[in-house]
Amino acid sequence: MTIFKTLGLASSALALSAAIASADSTVRFWYHFDNADNPMDELVASFEAANPGITVEAENIPWNSYYDNLYTAVIGGNAPDAAMVKMFAQPRLIGMGALEPIGERIDAWEGKSDLQDNLLELTKAEDGQSYYLPVQYVVLYLYYRPDMFADLGLEVPKTCEDFRNVAKQLTRDTDGDGQTDIYGFGFRGGKGGHDHWGSFTLGGDGVNLVGGMENDNAIAGTQFVMDLFQEDKVFPPSAPNDGFQETIGGFKAGKTAMTIHHIGSANGMVEALGDNVDAAPVPSCGGGQWTAYGDESTAVLSSAEDKDAAWKWISFLSESGNNAKFNEATGQLPVTKSDSDGWTLHPKRFVDATVNSLPFAHLLPNTPETSDFVNTVWPVAMQRALTGEITAAEMNAEIAKLYGN
Repeated sequence: MTIFKTLGLASSALALSAAIASADSTVRFWYHFDNADNPMDELVASFEAANPGITVEAENIPWNSYYDNLYTAVIGGNAPDAAMVKMFAQPRLIGMGALEPIGERIDAWEGKSDLQDNLLELTKAEDGQSYYLPVQYVVLYLYYRPDMFADLGLEVPKTCEDFRNVAKQLTRDTDGDGQTDIYGFGFRGGKGGHDHWGSFTLGGDGVNLVGGMENDNAIAGTQFVMDLFQEDKVFPPSAPNDGFQETIGGFKAGKTAMTIHHIGSANGMVEALGDNVDAAPVPSCGGGQWTAYGDESTAVLSSAEDKDAAWKWISFLSESGNNAKFNEATGQLPVTKSDSDGWTLHPKRFVDATVNSLPFAHLLPNTPETSDFVNTVWPVAMQRALTGEITAAEMNAEIAKLYGN
């Protein structure tokens, strides 16, 4: 009897020991930070202290090879348990069976109510499921010179009609030499400028890159941009070729009174202009508003050995306080309302413009054609349209052809 009791106790001890061992988990996490001021070690230490038994191995993968490494690791059966991910990669990762659906976990998560509005909708997959948890973001908005507006008694434009009116008045010869020295708007006609064009075009009723580029509203939107340059001359003459450096540099130098970008430029703007720079949502055009959303999320990989532990880690990164710490190194904004309310790394007016633009923020279609749209079709067509080589209808037809309309 005693022997059996002893053996029973021994068996129980072994079972308990095995249970304790199985409770220990390691979460391999891949991310990409370029900033030397990397808070990840501090975040990992804080998480591990709050979650005994879970170890996080966070590896900073160089951005220029990040997705090649991730796809290769998935195919080779050596994927991390969780990773930072962008929306452009979502269709491929889903097609590879690499992502774990996390919608039910998000719904049961206490932090859900603190996420900024529309973020979960923006990051849903085409099948309606959630595979991504937002961790940082930016949204494009209108930068403008309040001193120039005040000098002319102008109000911030809320519609395209308002925008055209104020842009024309802001385009001036201020030194009397007969040459325009301030233009109303710094338009990015080179690569990357599709977001500027989109803010004037894609908000129109029935306008969509897939199946909605050849209707009257879509053509009117492109024609509006062309008229601003060709007839009203409110863009600098260099606009058809201008890229990021030219548009932001021109605004900082006082050569333009308005432009469009996100909060990543805010501190540089303030350094150059002080209080003489402010921000507002882009105007409503054609019956609606459209602005570009820049994303970064985290995901649990379907191959993760302990999906509960992986979820605990990524949700930790998107909780108030932790998310602020995460984004201190990125230059982007926290995804939580509470962290945004107390955010001090950018002036509040730019944070407010970002948050107020979220309800009508959009992503470009998550399809293979979009890469060609961004890199070749749009910039070439826009430059030809601005210089009068093709009409607005012809430009839109080229976009429609790309997307198989």
